Parts: sequence; C-alpha cells; structure tokens
Amino acid sequence: MERGKDIYTDFCINCHMPEGEGVENLYPPLAKSDYLSKNREASIRGIKYGQSGEMIVNEVKYNGDMAPMGLSDDEVADVMNYITNSWGNKNDDIVTEEEVSKVKK
Repeated sequence: MERGKDIYTDFCINCHMPEGEGVENLYPPLAKSDYLSKNREASIRGIKYGQSGEMIVNEVKYNGDMAPMGLSDDEVADVMNYITNSWGNKNDDIVTEEEVSKVKK
C-alpha cells in the first residue's frame, strides 16, 4: 500500500487529486468508483497502457485521454491495490504482478 501511495503521488495525483476525487467532467474520480470495482481488467489496462475514449464512472460520462505512465507490472499492481483500497473503495482480492503481466493491450 505504501509503494502504491508513492506511485499515486508521483504519477496520478495531478489529475485524480489528493483524495481521488478527480476533476468534474474532466478526470474521473477514483474515490468510491463503481468503474474500478466493476472493471478490474480494464482499470489495470488503463494504468498499464493508457486510456482513451468514453467511460462511465459513477453515472457520469468521461471522454478523455490518459497517457501511459510507463510503469512496470509490479508498480501497476501496487497503485491498483492502493486506489482500490482507498477513499471508500474496498478490494479484498489483491492485484498481483502476475495478473498485471497477463493484461494485454
């Protein structure tokens, strides 16, 4: 969790904000995010390879781009575990480096 928090602070906080609240109509929230809980593989893919196109998060449509962060598989796993267990999110099924390595573009 601590490694994931450090990665979040270095790579994600500028858009998704300190408490995962995002920026209304621009950057989706990670806090209490239904997307994270319902779209695990897509969430991993977005962090690993970047994200573009329409997505619905907490009943709000977002249609932006997120550049790939250049993170290694273990860093993607760490940040996924941090965000899926912070700000009202709960994930008992830990994301592993092996799981991330199997997610393809």
